[in-house]
Order: sequence, then C-alpha cells, then structure tokens
Amino acid sequence: MALGKNYDGQSCALASALEVIGERWTLLIVRDALYGVRRFGDFQAHLDIPKAVLSQRLATLVEAGVFERRRYQETPPRDEYVLTPVGRELWLPVLALAQWGERNLATKGPLRVFHHVTCGGRLEPTSSCMTCGAVVKLEDVEMRPGPGLAADARQDQVSLALRTPHRMLDPIP
Repeated sequence: MALGKNYDGQSCALASALEVIGERWTLLIVRDALYGVRRFGDFQAHLDIPKAVLSQRLATLVEAGVFERRRYQETPPRDEYVLTPVGRELWLPVLALAQWGERNLATKGPLRVFHHVTCGGRLEPTSSCMTCGAVVKLEDVEMRPGPGLAADARQDQVSLALRTPHRMLDPIP
C-alpha cells in the first residue's frame, strides 16, 4: 500500500501540524532560522539542500505564517526569511528533539549546547535553566559549541559562525 501524501482524512491537530512541518527538511530549516540563518544561500549551503526543495519549503512556511519574507536588497532583489511569532513557537519542539538525539543517537556528544544568557546554566528540553530554574525565553538563549562539534569539518559560512558562542535569533553574518 502506497503511503499517502497528506493527512486530509485526519481530524487531529498533530496531523495538521505535520502538514506544515512534517517534511524531512522543514525542521532543519526552522532550526537554522532559530540559529540566525535568514538568507536563501546560507540555508542552502549549510543544509546541502537542493534549491528547488528549499524554495518550495520556504514558500510553504511563509504561506503557513512560520516565516515572513523581507526584502533586504533592491538591486538585485534579495529577500531574507525571518521567523514570525508562530515560527518561534517551534523552539521547544526543536530543542526537545535535538536533546533527544543527543541522549540517544550522538556518539561523540552534542554538537551544540544551549545556555541561559543571564546565569550561564544549561537548558533542559523544556527550556528551563538547570541552574536558576527560570523558563528561558528564546531571545535569552546562547548556543555554544559542544564536544561533538570537534569532528565537524564543514566550511560553509553558517558552520564557521556556529563554532563560537552565538545568541539565538541573532543574524548569522
């Protein structure tokens, strides 16, 4: 039996969410946007994603209200993709999935660890600080290189920028 292409027959909020974010590249695009990636070329270089797939996924995410497309250059016309409040809500699922992968699948430790800017404590999957107990807003999270990053030989601009501490949502230069 062939797998269906959508969840039209489902009356379920999870099925509706998967229609928007369930495609294999989508959460990686959202993850990179949370890290501060905004430009098409940077998404493409960091993810090694085909241009046509990236174009289609970004269009779907803009249509769903996860991203807002903003013009940053007129000649030639260039746009960037900025997470909306709806897109920022995906922080907790992305964090929880990343930390699940670290605990269960990472052989050399996490690539990146997430810390509370105010006190330096590491975050739990609920975005609670292990040190002070605060529920940390996305804007108050700093991503730092983890022990697993030492094996990463990628040389694209995003990978290089993420080898140093970086505050979430701050644009990657």
